[in-house]
Amino acid sequence: MNPGWLALQQRLQHVFSNPDLLDQALTHRSFSADHYERLEFLGDSVLNLAVSDLLYQRLSLMAEGELSRIRANLVKQETLHQLSVELGLPACIRLGEGEMRSGGKKRPSILADVLEALIGAVYLDAGFIAAQQLVHRLYRNVDINPTMAALGKDPKTELQEWLQGRKMKIPQYRVVATMGAAHQQSFDVECEVADLGLCERGIGGSRRAGEQAAAAAMLQTLKNRADT
Repeated sequence: MNPGWLALQQRLQHVFSNPDLLDQALTHRSFSADHYERLEFLGDSVLNLAVSDLLYQRLSLMAEGELSRIRANLVKQETLHQLSVELGLPACIRLGEGEMRSGGKKRPSILADVLEALIGAVYLDAGFIAAQQLVHRLYRNVDINPTMAALGKDPKTELQEWLQGRKMKIPQYRVVATMGAAHQQSFDVECEVADLGLCERGIGGSRRAGEQAAAAAMLQTLKNRADT
């Protein structure tokens, strides 16, 4: 095993029973077909649940909408990127030559995705409690407080709150296509609001950015419908 990965496990405070999961979590699609994206998909959900539980415990007097806004700020790309840098992930990721040359080790979208993949890997390796404890350790130095609810809403959060306020199901996001070389991809993402029979699409330089663009397009559609 890569010596740097041994040190990473010490920082994570988790030694993998199945090292292949760690290997996959740190591998970009430009390096190998056995890459982190499926683990990232899983880790995204585990992260959201663990952060939701953390906020439920710490901010017991806050309403659901405020908690949603705080969670959105805690799991957004910028926050995950910072946590990844603090964890030393740039030195651990395996990238193809093209992605390396284009600065992939410093790209916020990749570092955020790898962190989610690691959370997913820990979940598969040792269960939810271990993954939850990892998330709590990652956020232990983050100042989580009620004032975070006043920060601007991102399109995904705004759309979810709009739908929940009308007792509708939350939107579903799906990557329709990926375009471009592995080191410079764009993601075409569809946002579906089943209760209204609406679908909109957006394109971004990462899956997250594509989801935000699709959510923004959906919000614009809803605004146009309200104006007519």
